[in-house]
Amino acid sequence: MSERYFIKIAAELSIGIKQVEATAQLLQEGATVPFISRYRKELTGSLDEVQVAAVRDRLEQLEELDKRRDSILKSIKEQGKLTDELEQKILNAETMSVLEDIYLPYKPKKRTKATIAKEKGLEPLAMLILEQGNINLETEAQNFVDAEKQVNTVSEALEGARHIIAEYINENQEARSKMRDLFLKNALVVSKVIPDKEKTEEAQKFKDYFEWSESIATVPSHRLLAMRRGEKELFLTLDIAPEEQDAIDTLESEFIKSRNECGQQIKLAIADCYKRLLKPSMETEIRLLSKRKADEEAINVFAGNVRELLMASPLGEKTILALDPGFRTGCKLVVLDKNGKLLHNETIYPNEPQREFAKSASVVKKLCAEYQVEAIAIGNGTASRETESFAKSLGIADIHIIVVNESGASIYSASDVAREEFPDKDVTVRGAVSIGRRLQDPLAELVKIDPKSIGVGQYQHDVDQNALKKSLDDVVVSSVNRVGVELNTASKQLLTYVSGLGESLAQNIINYRNEKGAFKTRDELKKVPRLGDKAFEQCAGFLRIREAQNPLDSSAVHPEAYAVVEQMAKDLNCTVKDLMQKDDLRKQIDLKKYVTEKFGLPTLQDILQELAKPGRDPRAQFEIFEFAEGVHEISDLRTGMKLPGIVTNVTKFGAFVDIGVHQDGLVHISEIADKYVADPAEVVKVGQKVQVTVLEIDTDRRRIALSLRGEAKPEMKKSEKKDLKDSKDRKKQEKEESYEDKLAALKAKFG
Repeated sequence: MSERYFIKIAAELSIGIKQVEATAQLLQEGATVPFISRYRKELTGSLDEVQVAAVRDRLEQLEELDKRRDSILKSIKEQGKLTDELEQKILNAETMSVLEDIYLPYKPKKRTKATIAKEKGLEPLAMLILEQGNINLETEAQNFVDAEKQVNTVSEALEGARHIIAEYINENQEARSKMRDLFLKNALVVSKVIPDKEKTEEAQKFKDYFEWSESIATVPSHRLLAMRRGEKELFLTLDIAPEEQDAIDTLESEFIKSRNECGQQIKLAIADCYKRLLKPSMETEIRLLSKRKADEEAINVFAGNVRELLMASPLGEKTILALDPGFRTGCKLVVLDKNGKLLHNETIYPNEPQREFAKSASVVKKLCAEYQVEAIAIGNGTASRETESFAKSLGIADIHIIVVNESGASIYSASDVAREEFPDKDVTVRGAVSIGRRLQDPLAELVKIDPKSIGVGQYQHDVDQNALKKSLDDVVVSSVNRVGVELNTASKQLLTYVSGLGESLAQNIINYRNEKGAFKTRDELKKVPRLGDKAFEQCAGFLRIREAQNPLDSSAVHPEAYAVVEQMAKDLNCTVKDLMQKDDLRKQIDLKKYVTEKFGLPTLQDILQELAKPGRDPRAQFEIFEFAEGVHEISDLRTGMKLPGIVTNVTKFGAFVDIGVHQDGLVHISEIADKYVADPAEVVKVGQKVQVTVLEIDTDRRRIALSLRGEAKPEMKKSEKKDLKDSKDRKKQEKEESYEDKLAALKAKFG
């Protein structure tokens, strides 16, 4: 990678060139994003995960640009048309669009109207017209009339010349650049219903876009993706272009220098060029660019929601009785030990139609006593509120009853992972196990499910699937490594996401653990087949061994820094364990004494913080949440009700909230707060507990409109305040929608 790319990336990301260079080198050596941001701060100047990932992504984009550049140079060279000037122009191109514009005249193409005209010998006439001299054009054109070449009249000669001029204009780099700018700034996306489709039931979900026009520069991602889906499903037509006259005026000012006959021919060629060549080409390009932008926004929303779910508060190592609720088929019941191991399973029927209340109550009470159950987890699907009421009616002291979001549990229960884990259990038992484990540790359980199945996305099936997978993988990897993984109890799926491991090494660790027993030290990882020095370096700091022989093995201190900590303890005439337990000893440490070329103050400060709280879980403490009593169905709702709820999904147009009636309500962006909000994610997060007001209920269509206005928001953490400030700095304030637009959007979107 050339030095100019490091300079370019540094300028784009507002970081130092040396930081980019060091990060690029580490990435090339196989270091992961979590490892670089956590354990190589001295080299990168303390770049965080977001910055390291941004450097990685930009390097990949520029590598793709270089590959295309090399391909273009090779193609033009093979044609024998590569001059020093052209080569330099190609080498200096900094974007893919500029590179493609330069290449366009040399790009092999099928026979066009222009190439046919050139075959008829009309290129000199076209060049003559482009000179725009004061000539008798008809006389000049007469010289090109040739029946043998199928140019029978002056009119045909001029038409052929115009085709050549049209292609020349289409391939002109400056013209394309100006058209691109015009489309980006002034193009409208116009959506219309396909005739005879507007009355079909399937088309009604796109009713908002039957007659819709909006600037492509400001259209929100969810609207563009919705219109594109309508087009894909053959209910809508989409056109993306600026006013035609504006485009033609722009081209005329660029190419017409005289008002003579030649100028008139060029004017005709421009109109033909725009309609036949430039507009379709630019529209295709802008469609791709706008789609990419919409994809990025939708993916960012999805990734942010997934991150919040993965980092949700764990109840911790508690014995759980989990219920997957149901009516006719009963409630699937499982008991899990503190580590999520299945101890017992059966089915009870406390609800309609069997209504075996007493028998079911007896089973639950007996199991709670026998296994010393500490909490009851209930899935939030069908019969959830009824089953919750049943559990509460038992009056079992000191046992919390908690409703758990079961989205994706059915996906897990039918997966290869679940079959491998519980080969002799059916999908219903596996689903109940997943619900219970989610309460114990959401992260450890959710990594077993494809993030796309978790249900917190926005048009996730319409976006670039490769980009989506990469983003979600980044989120999962980041979350897993931020929390850390208990080496002796982690599943294969959880280990797979640990820095430096992957599926193969994760399986090798499981095999080694099954054969040799629990790991006693981190260093023992080196005995795992195929886990070499590089993999050990990348993973060791993120793996924990509870109650290990070396207390540092239960912390986030990397083994490469153990000697530093041991020297600190030696200098204070104490043990490492003393350092971890006694604050007064840590306060005596002068970090400057331990600065070396490898371990600077940033890493030493991290070590000191880790000694104070070894292996600390960064996730918030678990809080018990309960839905409102007596509100179980949408028919129980009344306008003006104030109800507790949990945010289940955040989109660009609002947030969905579960209020315990089997149908999430929508808090439209205009109802998120008492002030203008550009992005709902600035105010609410997935999993956040909120108090909402019911605005409107549509029982027939099962739509609920909610509001957060006038409600006090919980105090944000320092990190959240920083995230909010960064978000506001990055985004320009958008113009507030009119009251009518808000009302229309609310009615249209709150389902």
